[in-house]
Amino acid sequence: MAQRPVQIVFLDRETISPQTVLRPVSFEHELTIYGRTTRDKVAERIAHADIVITNKVPLRQEAIEQAGNLKMIAVAATGTDNVDLVACARKGIVVSNIRGYAINTVPEHVFALIFALRRSIVAYRESVKAGRWYDAQQFCYFDYPIKDLAGSTLGIVGNGTLGKAVASIAQALDMRVLFAARKGDTNQSAGYTPFDQFLAESDIITLHCPLNDHTRDLISTREFSLMKRKPILINTARGGLVNEPALVTAMRQGQITAAGFDVTTPEPPDNQNALVQLLDMPNFILTPHVAWASEQAIQTLADQLIDNIEAHYQGSPRNVVAAPASV
Repeated sequence: MAQRPVQIVFLDRETISPQTVLRPVSFEHELTIYGRTTRDKVAERIAHADIVITNKVPLRQEAIEQAGNLKMIAVAATGTDNVDLVACARKGIVVSNIRGYAINTVPEHVFALIFALRRSIVAYRESVKAGRWYDAQQFCYFDYPIKDLAGSTLGIVGNGTLGKAVASIAQALDMRVLFAARKGDTNQSAGYTPFDQFLAESDIITLHCPLNDHTRDLISTREFSLMKRKPILINTARGGLVNEPALVTAMRQGQITAAGFDVTTPEPPDNQNALVQLLDMPNFILTPHVAWASEQAIQTLADQLIDNIEAHYQGSPRNVVAAPASV
């Protein structure tokens, strides 16, 4: 009796550029591709799958338990907060993610935001558009602050691949770099600055940590009150790291100088989202979760995604987030 092809289901292909080449896997399979999948369709679409590919579609306990053939979830991203890892471990389902692919694209996006905000690029562009330059009747005007990066302090939350890459660029720009210790950690580790001190001393803060129960609302009302230098806040990681209503208050009250965000809660945001309401401010930039999305990075991601699937099929799973376990 012939063995049935491995059933692979891709739940949200539209989250990866259509120009990206997804190499075929080397074993017999049937690949079912959905451009996008709403939460109410997840269980139905993965019911008979052996391998599920997801970028941002949530895979929760109920849907996972109903998927009788499921052996692997291949996450087309680094973050796995959309996958119930406990439920996967209980059923012996391997979860693999993508690593190291964004080492250039995310740090470059971070500094694009930093440069734009530190030098008030958006504010000056909008003022020129409104006729301010002509009205000034001279070769320049000084309506908005412009500050060098050299000599300033960059605070980084997260000392992983991306945090280190951001630090490397900052050091090349003659910036002082601080890495934050874990919030609430009273045991100071070498190379880390206590969290409250970190908030007080940073001119710019950038977040590069995962979203979990320990980091949700990492930055909120209390933390903004400790930011003595009124820093620029950059978030290209996850929206839930920063309490969005608290950010709005901090921006409106001038507790921070500016903010550049590439993420919101939820995504996509509607017109009532707190961050969307800040777009009238020239010192706030919101981009649509594209810090990771250079052409080179997306192709690297796609290649690694297929490699993860191949490795699992060959019995040597890689980039494992939740190893098979019996509960």
